[in-house]
Amino acid sequence: MLWFVPSNEYIFLPDPPRAVEPLVHVPGEKDTDEQGGIYMVDIFVRKANLLERIFPGIHSGASLVPAKAVNPVGVSEPERIKQSQEEMSQSQQVAAAVALRYLGYKVPVKTTGVEVTAVFPGTPADGKLDVGDVVVRANGKTVKTTDDLRQAMSAVQPGGTVTFGVRRSGGVQDVSLKTIESTEEPKRAIVGVQIDQSATIDLPLDVKIDTGSIGGPSAGLAFALDIVDELGKDVDDDKRIVVTGALDLDGRVAAIGGIKQKTIAAHDADADLFLVPDDNAADARRYADGLEVVPVSTFREALSSLTSR
Repeated sequence: MLWFVPSNEYIFLPDPPRAVEPLVHVPGEKDTDEQGGIYMVDIFVRKANLLERIFPGIHSGASLVPAKAVNPVGVSEPERIKQSQEEMSQSQQVAAAVALRYLGYKVPVKTTGVEVTAVFPGTPADGKLDVGDVVVRANGKTVKTTDDLRQAMSAVQPGGTVTFGVRRSGGVQDVSLKTIESTEEPKRAIVGVQIDQSATIDLPLDVKIDTGSIGGPSAGLAFALDIVDELGKDVDDDKRIVVTGALDLDGRVAAIGGIKQKTIAAHDADADLFLVPDDNAADARRYADGLEVVPVSTFREALSSLTSR
C-alpha cells in the first residue's frame, strides 16, 4: 500500500545516459559508424511514495529532496516543467552558437540581459522578483550577460544590498534586495534566484536538436561537443564520453544539479570518461567508483581535454 501513497518530497534517481548524435541534426554533418560517442545524462525526478520516503535506500543512488526545493513557492508542477523545457530550448541555441563560433562561423548574438528562471522560497528575492524578469542593471552597472551579473554580485558582501534594474511588462523597475550568504559557497552574496542568459541568436546553420520532454540546461556542453564532432572534428575518438554542464554564450561551463545521480549513471553505463563542470568535480569523484572524472571550466578546455587523450 505504501507504494501508492505519495509523500511531500521528491526523489532523484539516476537515468541512463543518452547518445547525443541521434538527437542533433546539422546540415553537412558527417555520416560515420562510430564505436563511442558523446552522451548526455539527466536525472529522473518524481514524487516519492511513502515507502521511498521511509526507506530511500531501496533505490541505488536515490536522493530525497523537499518539494519546495524542486517547485519554488508559487510555481506549480506544470509551470516548473515548462520552465525546464524553456531552459533546454535556450541551452540548445547557446550550444549551437558556441560550437559554430569555434568552427569559424559568424553567429550574430544580441544579449539582452539575464532572465530569472526560478525564485527560491524564503530568500530575499522571494516576493520581489518573478520568473521571467530580466535583470539589465546591478548597482548601476549594465548587465547584458550572466558573467556581467556574476561580476557585479562579486563586489557585494553577504548582508549588503544590491539594486537590480529589472525589465518586466511596463518597463524597467528598480528592485533593492538585501543579500544573504550562499550555503554552498561561504562569503558569496546571493539573492535566491536561478538565472539564464536572455539573448537573440541568429544561427547561420539550421541546427535542430530534439530531446523530447527532457528539460533543463545541463546538456549544453554535450550538444556543443557533438555539433563540432558531426561537422568533421573527431571529438570522442571512439570513446564513450558522458558529459554534463550548462554552457554560457562565452563558452563558460556552469555547475549543474543532480551530480550524484549523473555520476552513478555514467559509471553504470561503462563510460570511458565523465566530463563535469569544475564546480561539480569534487562531488562527482565521491561517487565515481573508478570512473575517470574530467573537470572543465570552458568549452575549449573540454575540447582540449578530449583531443589530447
